[in-house]
Amino acid sequence: MGGSRVAFVTGGAGAIGAAVCRALAAQGRNVAVADLDGEGAALLAAEIGGHGFALDVTEPASVDSALAEARARLGPIGILVSCAGWDEMRPFVASDESFQARVLEINLAGPIRVLRAVLPDMQAQRFGRVVLVSSDAARVGSSGEAIYAAAKGGLVALAKSVAREVVRDGITANCVCPGPTDTPLFRGLAQDAGEGERITQALERAIPMRRLGRPDDVAPAIAFLASDEAGYITGQTLSVSGGLTMV
Repeated sequence: MGGSRVAFVTGGAGAIGAAVCRALAAQGRNVAVADLDGEGAALLAAEIGGHGFALDVTEPASVDSALAEARARLGPIGILVSCAGWDEMRPFVASDESFQARVLEINLAGPIRVLRAVLPDMQAQRFGRVVLVSSDAARVGSSGEAIYAAAKGGLVALAKSVAREVVRDGITANCVCPGPTDTPLFRGLAQDAGEGERITQALERAIPMRRLGRPDDVAPAIAFLASDEAGYITGQTLSVSGGLTMV
């Protein structure tokens, strides 16, 4: 019964998002791949037998349009995975108002906007799985990423609060916090800091498993929390970090 549920994945064409979409498709989910890169979303959707949608989580009209199209083509949303995110390494004192606004819009206000829009679908079905992709930066802090860490910390609080509000509607809400993960965004951040290889090697030494995470390490945790079998798990925060963080 659960296999055909509609799963809406924001940031679905990104590295972690794409791995999540593939994992959900393998479970038999009807996957809506939603991404700012509409062409990338369409290409991935064609690969996995899903449906691609252009989505800018910072624009309410874009959120409304993408969800309306997804509902028209696929039906009500039963699973939401919020993967859309962005950051740039900057010392906190160098994070001006425009940078702050962009980081908060993409990483916090955007997920709030999408979640608020899909919850009525889930309440009507008396079923829902919400998985917000946060970051271990939210749990332990990260130098050069203060605004990003604050935004991602907001997602942890959001998941816990929403979990309490909608638990009697058959909806769960959880967070997954990837540790350092080998994605284009991570590589770009490291290079922008001017010490990409040194940062990567230092992290690999610090991680007990002695390597960066991969998108395929993160996706199974998200897919499990989005599954019917995870129905008694809500309000939780799970790190996928190779043991770097144990909190």
